[in-house]
Amino acid sequence: MPTILILGPYRFHFYSTDRREPPHVHVTAPAGNAKFWLQPVSLAFSEKLNASDLRKITVLVHQHSEDFLEAWHDYFDD
Repeated sequence: MPTILILGPYRFHFYSTDRREPPHVHVTAPAGNAKFWLQPVSLAFSEKLNASDLRKITVLVHQHSEDFLEAWHDYFDD
């Protein structure tokens, strides 16, 4: 499970088994987790995150989406 970035309480990562899906990032927070598609950035799902955390995470995913995409392609492209 490669970790791409840690910002405060949020850990951004993907799973090595995610290769067959479009580029995305998983976010783990103390209260829950979420998954965001990266092209375009959109929420795939969230579990147990309150609206405030979800808004903060959404902003962070938008801010770092290029870095996440680069990490995705570095890891999964042959």
